[in-house]
Amino acid sequence: MTDVRAGVDALDRELVRLLVIRQGYMNAAARIKPNRDAVYDEARIEDVVSKVLAESDAAGLSADIAEPVWRKLIERCIAHEFDRYDATRGAAE
Repeated sequence: MTDVRAGVDALDRELVRLLVIRQGYMNAAARIKPNRDAVYDEARIEDVVSKVLAESDAAGLSADIAEPVWRKLIERCIAHEFDRYDATRGAAE
């Protein structure tokens, strides 16, 4: 069990590193998008989830894990992007 936990801890550190990179893309998106209404894009959300589910299936990750994890990730990334948009351009735009 110790080895399993150590493996999970190492993987969690790697996931944090990757999420920092993803967050950087959200920061860039907040700078690039022309207006606040462009931050939430339902079609893009469904496109991302669809791609993740296809990759998950090919890689052997359960859709019961992948879909809710990515939907929550997307939800929190959108909230972060709104915060960054507002901090850099103002909520009134």
